[in-house]
Amino acid sequence: MSATKIGHGLAKGLGIKLNYRNELSEEILRGESVFSSQTAGTYVEEEPTSLEWARETFPNGQELREYCYSLFPFLHWIGAYNLQWLAGDLVAGITIGAVVVPQGMAYAGLAGLPPQYGLYSSFMGVLIYWFFATSKDITIGPVAVMSSLVGEIVTEAAKTHPKIPGHIIASCLAVIAGCIITFIGLVRCGWIVDLIPLVSISAFMTGSAINIAVGQTPALMGITGFSNREATYKVVINTLKGLPRTKLDAAMGLSALTMLYLIRFACSFAAKKNPARQKTFFFISTLRTAFVILLYTMISWLVNRNHRKTPLFKILKTVPRGFQQAAVPTVNSEIIGIFASDLPATVIVLLIEHIAISKSFGRVNNYVINPSQEMVAIGVTNILGPFLGGYPATGSFSRTAIKSKAGVRTPFAGVITALIVLLAIYALPAVFFYIPSAALSAVIIHAVGDLITPPNTVYQFWRVSPLEVPIFFAGVFVTIFSNIENGIYTTIAASFAILMFRLMKAKGNFLGKVKIHSFNGDRVVGTTASPHDNGTFTKSGGAHEDALARNIFLPIDHADGSNPEIDVQEPYPGIYIYRFSEGFNYPNANHYLDQLTNAIFARTRRTNPNFWKRRGDRPWNDPGPRRGKADDAHLDRPTLKAVILDFSAVNNVDITSVQQLIDVRNQLDKYTAPSIVDWHFTNINNRWTKRALVAAGFGYPTVAGDQGQITRWKPIFSISELGGADSAAAAADANEKEAAAQRSNSHGIAKDSDSLSSSSDIKGTAKASAFRRAAVVVTGLNRPLFHVDLTSALQSAIANVENRDEVVFGDQETVV
Repeated sequence: MSATKIGHGLAKGLGIKLNYRNELSEEILRGESVFSSQTAGTYVEEEPTSLEWARETFPNGQELREYCYSLFPFLHWIGAYNLQWLAGDLVAGITIGAVVVPQGMAYAGLAGLPPQYGLYSSFMGVLIYWFFATSKDITIGPVAVMSSLVGEIVTEAAKTHPKIPGHIIASCLAVIAGCIITFIGLVRCGWIVDLIPLVSISAFMTGSAINIAVGQTPALMGITGFSNREATYKVVINTLKGLPRTKLDAAMGLSALTMLYLIRFACSFAAKKNPARQKTFFFISTLRTAFVILLYTMISWLVNRNHRKTPLFKILKTVPRGFQQAAVPTVNSEIIGIFASDLPATVIVLLIEHIAISKSFGRVNNYVINPSQEMVAIGVTNILGPFLGGYPATGSFSRTAIKSKAGVRTPFAGVITALIVLLAIYALPAVFFYIPSAALSAVIIHAVGDLITPPNTVYQFWRVSPLEVPIFFAGVFVTIFSNIENGIYTTIAASFAILMFRLMKAKGNFLGKVKIHSFNGDRVVGTTASPHDNGTFTKSGGAHEDALARNIFLPIDHADGSNPEIDVQEPYPGIYIYRFSEGFNYPNANHYLDQLTNAIFARTRRTNPNFWKRRGDRPWNDPGPRRGKADDAHLDRPTLKAVILDFSAVNNVDITSVQQLIDVRNQLDKYTAPSIVDWHFTNINNRWTKRALVAAGFGYPTVAGDQGQITRWKPIFSISELGGADSAAAAADANEKEAAAQRSNSHGIAKDSDSLSSSSDIKGTAKASAFRRAAVVVTGLNRPLFHVDLTSALQSAIANVENRDEVVFGDQETVV
């Protein structure tokens, strides 16, 4: 009590009106406004409170325990691990291991780092991920796009900070980006990736693939003398200029690239011809990368074994055995300053590639990923990876597709892959010495080819949303003529601009009433007549009460594509139904309400034509007719009586939108003075939205006149029957029993007095049940102008408009 007194005292001192409005006042609940409790149970809708919001938002002890348990998804399934799962994981893990080793070394070169760093990143990615994974298919490791981005950072840093090794910068970048992503995942903000649209992802992947493929072409051809880190179009020009300088590397690179595509095409063709051996051809196709690398390594060994110091073409040379760079990563402000401007792009690339891939394969294989938990997995992987020398890693599309097709059963397959990579790090460095660099470039070009969006997909984009196709091409062109980061920012910014334009310029619809019938075959549902029988429909036995006809509401201008031949009727003279199309918040509130008021002014007339007593009283923006000419009163138009707002597309409102709604209410009240406008709302799905509208004075009758009196009004409430013995179903059952008893009596089956007495009891029970149906109101009695649907809202509006024309003098009612 003392706290309440203190609070009220502070409110009084600060001038806060605690009773700004009170929808439970006696004036509102008097007379006709009282809904009979004999007809339905009393229900007063309570407002949501800040304490209630806090309880729903902040976790309790049980939710905290569930949260901690959710951080380690492997605990949910590891206890059920079995030999069948192990067999599938072994096959998939070994298969991915054979792919990730050559790809990892190739991508390290793309990142401007020695090949062993690709192996380090591959090992940590597959080893750590399974602890936090919610996807069985995804494979974390070096990827082409991220490696290319790291390569640009390392190359630029070599000019500005030549004393800092590239792998130190790459490791620091991984740690910082990993921390950011881990934080996002821990606070469960995985929804943030939904802010990046599909068209941006597609443009980013396509532009990056072209950028990477073009950048690897000089190494494929053995052309040197210029940087392949420049803009894509410059690399193309310089490559064409450098064709006369092509070396023997071209023979290795072009033939390796051709072989990769030939093997894939041959396996796909053979699988179609021999469906029974489809699995065999799949594994042959999957291992083509390892096979080509081993083949060209052997060729290179045969050619260069006597030319180790001066090989005939570029080779990897010495790859250190083991984890030579295992150490605590160096993180300081100087290194962070090198890549600070590239950090947003790094985080975006790590997120969108991984989440997009994992979601896609989750849908294909019938499971749902947790984006927030996947962020934790990516983040932890990138935090711990640099301790062994790794650089930023994320999900790989090509390896994930292979893993899925290989029949992976659980995320534990990553451990098998980690063992394969570990074996390569310690047992195969001598073999890596002779790997041709051109062959690795061929592997990269072949891998990124799958990232290019095919023309048919772009055409589908055009069919779905033509406005977004230019964004796709803009992202691709900016990537080609600038760099990957600018391509990402361009598509995201353009998509956001279109989203805001659509939101701010959203248009509502004025609705009209149409009576419809449901048609099935050559009969109207629930009738015995054809729709061509002069419009006469006879209700068939057992038909639902809504089967013959029902009212629906369609846009008057048929903007929804409904048949323009349908005559959509105005709801009622002076009553307008307006439906919001895309929410109702500060960006679009003004546009919505301008459309609403302009249409109302164009369709109605001022209630009091003599509202302006003198010409000088008129506002400058409504000067009226010229002197000597009569004012066009538009007597053929109705006066404005009520506005019904359909909030079915509105989830939340804000201060700006509600204040503008108040301003429009005041504007229209002046327009209809001395009368007032009734504001009805329907399909409000959020209690906080109701609270906001009630706080603004909506939801209950409007105070009219200077005396603050509320005119007599008729409440129209929607009620629902309760189940149980008193329900309509019970009454119908009793009526059926009565009818059966009467039929039995008519056939002489039950003629004795007991039977007649029983029949009489049943009849009495049925009638009693029909009158004792328990019913409850759907919306609160304190919010009579909030309705469950448009039909009830229109009924209420019409009833009150008609009732307002009657003025009560004592016990006599006189129609004005």
